[in-house]
Amino acid sequence: MISPHDPVETVLYEDLLDYTPFPRSVRLARYRMARLLWEWGYGHLVDDAELLVSELLTNAITHGRVPGRLVRVHLTVGKDVLRLAVSDARGEARPCVREAGDDAPGGLGLLLVQELAARWGVRDREIGKTVWCELDVRRGRPSGPGRRGRCPSGR
Repeated sequence: MISPHDPVETVLYEDLLDYTPFPRSVRLARYRMARLLWEWGYGHLVDDAELLVSELLTNAITHGRVPGRLVRVHLTVGKDVLRLAVSDARGEARPCVREAGDDAPGGLGLLLVQELAARWGVRDREIGKTVWCELDVRRGRPSGPGRRGRCPSGR
């Protein structure tokens, strides 16, 4: 399994890109991730992966922004796991999951991450932190070409 604390299994696909800490970067990261996942044959993970990158990158921009520093999105696909990691320069700004019943507007992104991702967590870096999450690659149906079959009626 690919995880931030374990040695990386054989990496099949990888993408790493730094973004400016502005809201438009979230849209760009979503588009990039969707395009890459379709190209790599993981279209069945696009919807969840887009939501996850949106939430993690929005949190990094909103709470982890440091003037003059970029935020990094790192996508890794192994045999069994897709890992998404978003790094920012503010290690003291730790993410926390809020309860759905809280009346304050917004702030429920990590609740969504917790529900969609198979695993997620936070790793400290020398400067800042990385919030990561994983999707199981085999979950859902593959987006590759299907097999031809016969109808039960023989047609």
